[in-house]
Amino acid sequence: MTSTTLSTSPPLLPRPSIEPTQPPVSNDPPSFTPIHDASDINQIELLSVSWNQDYGCFAAGTSQDFRIYNCQPFKETFRRNLKTGGFKIVEMLFRCNILALVGGESNSHYPPNKVIIWDDHQSRCIGEFAFRSEVRAVKLRRDRIVVVLEHKIYVYSFMDLKLLHQIETLANPRGLCCLSHHSNTSVLACPGLYRGLIRVEHFGLNIMKLINAHDSHIACLTLTLDGLLLATASTKGTLIRIFNTMDGTRLQEVRRGVDRADIYSIALSPNFQWLAVSSDKGTVHIFHLRVRVFGGHSSSQQSSVQGPALLHQNSSTSLDALIPPSTGANPSSSLSFMRGVLPKYFSSEWSFARFHLPEDTQFIAAFGSQNTVVVVGMNG
Repeated sequence: MTSTTLSTSPPLLPRPSIEPTQPPVSNDPPSFTPIHDASDINQIELLSVSWNQDYGCFAAGTSQDFRIYNCQPFKETFRRNLKTGGFKIVEMLFRCNILALVGGESNSHYPPNKVIIWDDHQSRCIGEFAFRSEVRAVKLRRDRIVVVLEHKIYVYSFMDLKLLHQIETLANPRGLCCLSHHSNTSVLACPGLYRGLIRVEHFGLNIMKLINAHDSHIACLTLTLDGLLLATASTKGTLIRIFNTMDGTRLQEVRRGVDRADIYSIALSPNFQWLAVSSDKGTVHIFHLRVRVFGGHSSSQQSSVQGPALLHQNSSTSLDALIPPSTGANPSSSLSFMRGVLPKYFSSEWSFARFHLPEDTQFIAAFGSQNTVVVVGMNG
């Protein structure tokens, strides 16, 4: 297997003898079979946790194997020990048998600079990518494989593993990148080339948008499933901002707190109503989204593509009229009517609900069914 430098040619090195399979549809039944392992849990280190695309499952990479869990009802549905070492990245493709794996430092067969596309139905590798530097993240959708390195992002076709796009980024040690997952949209969001800048690619429309999201470096970002809304946080960790990805308009800004915090996760609910934020302060904050989504025939603002339109207002008085009586609004200061006169803090929207978790553990949050919040911790 030859190697190439990242600056001169794409680092895709598929095995010639491997024929990649067509990515299955999301409603395929899982092909996972339960495996009961009597390993001593005290000897196993949890390396990573990640949600699947609809937040119904999550994958855990450990120092010995990888495992798949169902959220509701909660249960382990599958685990696989490949006898080569652990996995620092395990990325699911909805609930099907295809996964992307990146080995941990101690993995003897799959090093941290190699991405393995694993078909668990066949129990074998069906595709392989090797790079000159460590892989920071992998993202999947039915038609794309996205590999994130510290300074570059590569987008491949799932059908033939051919390189489609290369994106240069600012140093991205967190592997920040997110994708839309609706079949009629193809959106990717990632850090840009400057501090606080986010690049949004609408591949289907051949549109690229740059959004000046924050003054500090980006710490966390996420898209709605259709890719029309983007939520971001900076390394300062006090404000979360929501943008329209079509035109870059800032739709809403909410405040997590006043002290600097490391944001672990941001989650947007599928119904566009809620936003959840977890941080190293040991809290998960829940905010109400003041954004409404209308069908394509609405007379309100239309996006440049057929589909939902996003409506937002800048005045807090007008925004209150958009919130249904059955839901709670985000609280704000009693002096918020003096916005523009007093410091920005006094016009902030705060979370209307929050709950506490151990501060010494990293937690990632997501929205389950029936307005539930699911939180998974790196303490296992």
